[in-house]
Amino acid sequence: MELNMVAPCGIDCVNCELFAENGRREVWERVAKMTGKSIEEVQCRGCREQGGCPILKDCRTLACVREKGLDFCHQCSEFPCRRLQPMKQGAERTPHNLKVYNLCRLKQLGMEGFLAESARTRRLYFEGTFVIGAGPTLPD
Repeated sequence: MELNMVAPCGIDCVNCELFAENGRREVWERVAKMTGKSIEEVQCRGCREQGGCPILKDCRTLACVREKGLDFCHQCSEFPCRRLQPMKQGAERTPHNLKVYNLCRLKQLGMEGFLAESARTRRLYFEGTFVIGAGPTLPD
């Protein structure tokens, strides 16, 4: 089960509002309405278990990792590849730009250490103040 808490690409599923174990009903309802799917269909159990994202389904990154017999992208000799390149679009509402950072931290800290800091990392991403040379900071 621990493996399902982090996607192969580095998304910290355990902190996602769509993740079935800790998601919020109002988020599931909003996403279900936006996508025309049922609440049950948008509740994510992790892409490994479901075979992809509950909203998009087809994930080339997941297919690549499975094809290579890996658990995470950071285990690949081609890491980081174009699939993980950060981009501006959607950055204010989705954590896709955290993928490479998360994978590096996962490799450095192991699963337990990564999970221990992942909620704060996500909070820094969405709520932090940009400080050149210091990384994001949160108000005290």
